Amino acid sequence: MKKIAIIGGGPAALMLAAHLDSNKYDIHLFEKNKTVGRKFLVAGDGGLNLSYHASQDDFIKQYYPAEFMRPIIQCFDNDHLVRWLDDFGISTYIGSSNRIFPSPPLKPISVLNRIVDQVISNRVNIHCNAQWIGWCDDGNLSFDEIASESYDLAIYALGGASWKVTGSDGLWAPYFEEQGIKINEFKAANCSFEVEWANLFIDNHRGKPLKNISLSLNGLRSTGEVVITEFGLEGNAIYPLSRLLQYELSHNTPAVVYLDLKPTLSYDQLKSKIEKSKYKKVSDILKFTIRLDRVSIAVLKQFSDKETFLDMDYLIQLIKAVPIEIKSAGPVDKAISSLGGISLGEIDDHFQLNKMPNHYAIGEMLDWYAPTGGYLLQACFSMGYALANYLNQSD
Repeated sequence: MKKIAIIGGGPAALMLAAHLDSNKYDIHLFEKNKTVGRKFLVAGDGGLNLSYHASQDDFIKQYYPAEFMRPIIQCFDNDHLVRWLDDFGISTYIGSSNRIFPSPPLKPISVLNRIVDQVISNRVNIHCNAQWIGWCDDGNLSFDEIASESYDLAIYALGGASWKVTGSDGLWAPYFEEQGIKINEFKAANCSFEVEWANLFIDNHRGKPLKNISLSLNGLRSTGEVVITEFGLEGNAIYPLSRLLQYELSHNTPAVVYLDLKPTLSYDQLKSKIEKSKYKKVSDILKFTIRLDRVSIAVLKQFSDKETFLDMDYLIQLIKAVPIEIKSAGPVDKAISSLGGISLGEIDDHFQLNKMPNHYAIGEMLDWYAPTGGYLLQACFSMGYALANYLNQSD
């Protein structure tokens, strides 16, 4: 019987451990924290978004690179996840935003505990307070205060570099770099972005949302809402642009996103409404005819002067495309997820490190991107399942 070491206790690691053939493998999972799944629980603070309800093709399009993720999601997609969870008592429902959540009254800790029960029932040996610190001279895995031991296979699921408090700190990177493995720089993803607001504007509108808007950058468009913060903007409408924004900021500082305050109305529809309006004052037209709230009107004023604010043609153009200059991204540790990590060119089609046979890497420690909305968790679950499926069929 071959011996497998899984380093990490997040969703990818737990899914892998739950599905490996324990008649074929002696499975050991090592977690540096006191318990597994800490980032999983933090992600569930605002409601545990397990996946997203969409067709497989539409689902895959949300990832970058999509072709890397395609066979992984095809192996274990959102429908597979829902059925697997339901098998052991975690029923789910689809929210109004098409996000998939555990059905009430299930809490994130209950979901985690039931997943861990599946891992334990698969005869997996879980070792907590087990900090991995690289490899010994003989190639064995090295742990802090745990004797090194030889394993036939090692799977690393060590997470990215966001939310260090959960153990996802990226401090594993130098160990792999010493083995000649390329590590791309960690950057914040699904994060806040800096905007230089006028003092009066931020004093009056700090913490307020812009709802039912869209943001666009280089042809990519995202609809939802953002919150105005002293630092800049954050929220589900800007998160999907984070990969492109980081690219722009690294090559072309600053970057500009275009804010559409009325994405459901075209330029011509807005113009027709304004021409038929019974109001004469611009502020009344915006408020009562176009139905913009005070925050949206304040944004228009921030990005126009008095003369252009009174020019209706210009104002309509501005409503459809307010140019907002992005200065920088928020810190990676405060981001929901991170870009960077092990370059995808360093692994084969089954997550095996090209330079380290019998060593595999899965989850957020690889350099891929997903927006929020359940895509991150789904991808980690899918990677764990896909690798388990491959290893179970291997000689």
